[in-house]
Amino acid sequence: MAIQIVMDRTGDSRYLFNLQAAQEVGRAEQRFDELTKVGFTAAIRTGTGQLSQIKSFDPNAEETVFFPRLVGG
Repeated sequence: MAIQIVMDRTGDSRYLFNLQAAQEVGRAEQRFDELTKVGFTAAIRTGTGQLSQIKSFDPNAEETVFFPRLVGG
């Protein structure tokens, strides 16, 4: 199982999907595209406490984290 974690001001939402199920991977890719289109930053875990930003969907990533755009003022 893989997971997409979407952070927001209220906490996070988690979306599990089976890497072996094409339909679930398709929904995960669609979610990736929708979130990055509205400004979320996507990152995959590369080690303990380490993330690496990605610009396109990685169907083999076991964990993808989405961070909202920071708004300053």
